[in-house]
Amino acid sequence: MNEKQAGIEAVLELAPVVPVLVIDDVATAVPLARALVAGGLKAIEVTFRTAAALESIRAIAAEVEGAVVGAGTVLTSDQVSQAVDAGCRFMVSPGASPGLLAAVADCPVPLLPGSASASEAMTLLEQGYRFQKFFPAEPAGGAAYLKSLASPLAAIRFCPTGGISRDSAGRYLALPNVVCVGGSWVAPGDKVAAGDWAGIEDLARDAATMKV
Repeated sequence: MNEKQAGIEAVLELAPVVPVLVIDDVATAVPLARALVAGGLKAIEVTFRTAAALESIRAIAAEVEGAVVGAGTVLTSDQVSQAVDAGCRFMVSPGASPGLLAAVADCPVPLLPGSASASEAMTLLEQGYRFQKFFPAEPAGGAAYLKSLASPLAAIRFCPTGGISRDSAGRYLALPNVVCVGGSWVAPGDKVAAGDWAGIEDLARDAATMKV
């Protein structure tokens, strides 16, 4: 296994759940990340879906002890450069375009690319990606679909993300080809808006104790 895949494996094995965050206000980034880390979720994905994403990554990387912050929804070479410059420790993409894979070829920060079919997963495996994001998990077939890939694609381990809830996460974590899941339920919008960091810490602590 190459060095970058070893790096992404280490990130994904930090906890059974990787919080997937859509941050609208950079002022919430640091206290939110601190609550998640305090609850036991150190790997944190901040998605490139808002104007606050880049500065949020930068703030978490600089100010939150113990956090391993990643950039999510990375689609372009420009976003790769921005994420690395901001101090991210890993990157996540919903898919894997040739341009994106070329952009990360010489990048020191590991990528978790996305796949949603056997063919996509095989194509990534040929390029050395043993760890992949299964996205969008629930619409693409859910745990039953992912289970069906475990035997023919035994070399691949997945982080399913997309529509996963606290109730459904266990079905994924029970599969032999799942290393962890990505989810947003640990940081619900109402609790973030209310600054209920203690409540988010409790949700993180519960997620951190889920069984893989």
